[in-house]
Amino acid sequence: MIKPISAPLRPAAFVTALLKGIFVAALSIVVLHPAKAEAADRAQIKAFLEVTGFDVALNSIAQSAGDAPKILGADAGDFGLEWERLTAEVFDTNKMQATALDILEETLSSDALFFAAEFYASDLGQRLVEVENASHMNEDGAGTVEAGERIVSKLVAEGDPRVTLYQDMNVAIGGTETAIRAVQEIQFRFLMAASAAGVIDMQVDADGLRALMKAQEGEMRRQMAASSLAQSAYIYRDFTTDEVAAYVKALENPLMQEVYELLNAIQYEIQANRFEELAHRMRDLQPVQEL
Repeated sequence: MIKPISAPLRPAAFVTALLKGIFVAALSIVVLHPAKAEAADRAQIKAFLEVTGFDVALNSIAQSAGDAPKILGADAGDFGLEWERLTAEVFDTNKMQATALDILEETLSSDALFFAAEFYASDLGQRLVEVENASHMNEDGAGTVEAGERIVSKLVAEGDPRVTLYQDMNVAIGGTETAIRAVQEIQFRFLMAASAAGVIDMQVDADGLRALMKAQEGEMRRQMAASSLAQSAYIYRDFTTDEVAAYVKALENPLMQEVYELLNAIQYEIQANRFEELAHRMRDLQPVQEL
C-alpha cells in the first residue's frame, strides 16, 4: 500500500490532461436517456466511431492516467513497471470501446448518427478528423498550447475572424462552464476513491473538497478558456476561414449537438469510472525503493 499522504488539490494536472482534442471542452454531465428517435444499430455505431475519430479520443483516455499520481503528490515513475501494468489493465481500450458502444446503442438516434457521419465522411470532415486524431494522441500538451498561443496572438493582431470562430466552436461543443464541471467531477471522484481506498489522507471531507474546488473555479475558468482557444488555433491552423466557418455551422446543428452531448458525456463518464478504479487498485502498488 502507498503510504497515506495529505493530498493537495492540483487541478492544473487534470486540466492539461483533459483539454486535448475536439471532444475535450464539450462535456455536459448529463443523465443519458434513450433517444426518442429510432436508435442506430451497433454495426452502424462502430463504423460511426471510426469515421468521426471518437474511437481514437476514447483510446487517448489512457494517456491521462500519467497525471493521476501527480494529483496525489506522487509520480508515475515511483512505481516502475507496475504502474504500466496497472494502467494497461484499468484503461483497457477494448473494454472502453465496448462500454461506449453499449451506451450509444441505447441513446444515439439514427438521424443524429447519419448527420454527423455524413459531415465527417466528407473531404473537409476527414481532414478535420485527421488533425483531431493527431491532437488526441499528442502527449506534448504544454507545447501545443504554447504554439497555439503564438498563433492566437498573430491572428488577433491581424484581426483574423478565425479567433471568433474558434470561440464559437467552443460554445457549440459545450463551452467552458460544462468543461469545468467535468474536470471537477472527475477529480472529485478520483480523490474520494483514493481516500476511501486508504491511498491518501485528504485532511478534508467531501464538502470541504467541493469548497476547495469552488474556490479555484475562477483560475480554472481562465485557464480552460485560454487553453481551448490556443489548442483550436493550433489544431486548425491549416484550415481556411471558410472551412472553419463551415465546421462551426455543422457543430451548431441540433443533430450534431445531440451527438456531442452524448459522446462527451460518455467519454468523461468512462474516464471518471476508470480513475475511480485506478484509485482503488493503487492501494496494492508498492513504490520502487532506491538502492
